[in-house]
Amino acid sequence: MKSSTMIASTLRTNLTGFAAAATLLLAATASAQAATAPQNAAPSAATAAASAQEQVRQLYLTLLGREPDAAGLQYWAQAVSRGVSLANVEAEIKRSAEYTKRNPGPVAGPSIPATPYNYYVSPTGSDSAAGTKNAPFKTLARAAQVATKAGTTVFVAPGTYAGGIRTTASGTASSRIYWVSTTKWGAKIVPPAKSTNKTAWDNRGNYVSIIGFDVDGSKIGTGTKWVLGIYTGGSYNVIEGNRVHHMATTIPCNSAGGSAIGVDSYYKGVKGDVIGNVVHDIGPAGCTYVQGIYHSTSGTIKNNIVYRVGSAAIHLWHDATDVQIVNNTVSSSVFGIIVGGGDFYFTKAGANNVHVHNNIVYDNKYGISEQGTTGKGNTYKNNLVTKNTTYNFQLRNGLTHTGTISSEPLFAGYSRTAATPDYKLTASSPAVGRGLATYAPKTDIDGKARGSSIDLGAYQR
Repeated sequence: MKSSTMIASTLRTNLTGFAAAATLLLAATASAQAATAPQNAAPSAATAAASAQEQVRQLYLTLLGREPDAAGLQYWAQAVSRGVSLANVEAEIKRSAEYTKRNPGPVAGPSIPATPYNYYVSPTGSDSAAGTKNAPFKTLARAAQVATKAGTTVFVAPGTYAGGIRTTASGTASSRIYWVSTTKWGAKIVPPAKSTNKTAWDNRGNYVSIIGFDVDGSKIGTGTKWVLGIYTGGSYNVIEGNRVHHMATTIPCNSAGGSAIGVDSYYKGVKGDVIGNVVHDIGPAGCTYVQGIYHSTSGTIKNNIVYRVGSAAIHLWHDATDVQIVNNTVSSSVFGIIVGGGDFYFTKAGANNVHVHNNIVYDNKYGISEQGTTGKGNTYKNNLVTKNTTYNFQLRNGLTHTGTISSEPLFAGYSRTAATPDYKLTASSPAVGRGLATYAPKTDIDGKARGSSIDLGAYQR
């Protein structure tokens, strides 16, 4: 990061025209004020200067999160003393590169290509309508009945929708089916008044993308309790940018199990990608049968934030193999990351060729472990793993981890109990710039480019 003096210099350079205009504009006013000022105005001027400095200081703290450098403070305090409004100062600071970097603006979701078939869902719609933009459906279940062709996008408007749906239609490699919340986390999926199944969203199709939904299991009605959030048993599916939370928190702790996001090989699904989701408050505390992200086939797990999970934040099991677990942030759970195979469906080879890179695994009971059957092709590189009370690593087959950082991650606002902990990295975090390019996603969880200096965890500073 540039020094504060360089930043102030850049600000002054960028604002030369503004400052010059302001100076000319205020010269006449200042002259007139001086002509009519009383003889004892000097103490008031000193007080005004001190007040201007404090006002500018507060702007720096609020907008840039730091104390002002001396040059910047002097420049802007003098401008305020000459009559430039604080609103103008605020506007100019907001145009600076430093402010833009700190506040990148609205999060852009993944790019959705144009598709030949499109349906719309809104809480103000009707299931007897045509499902068009001007006449949307009301429920996800109705949309699932008609969104059956490859090359279909279902656009879901903000609002609350009953879950417990199943989608079975498949896209193709060149023409996927997309389910998209038009506002990230704006379309909220909740248990129906009377639940008839255990899954919020059960997808059995192939080449399906589920993007940007909020799945909230906290408001339990009657009937069957949800133990699964978004589950997919098909192949080449993508679960991206969703928030899945407060799932299965009141279920009995038994081997029936559950998870917030499940990618399963039971129906011979392969290549499931779990990207940029936020998963939290899953399962009864300490229940080893309920997982955050549960993956039992091939694919990727990248850019996710997972915390407060009864068992493992990220858990590979059954037929899991050939998985990239990269740039995730996991904390406040029993297990951080489990790589393993067992209770097999179709193979007994175990978890092999699993690459665990660039993750932050912090403040769990157990850190990163191999369990069950695992192979010698797994790699564990450049992870920050610390403050996991029982152990940080437990690997098998003589494997070792490399490039591990054992320092505090220095998150912007970490808390085990806060509703929304802030897992962004501070400037002094040892995770900044310590990642490997191999397998790293090109952007972070917010869509920010990672560039050539890759940070650990889900956020790129």
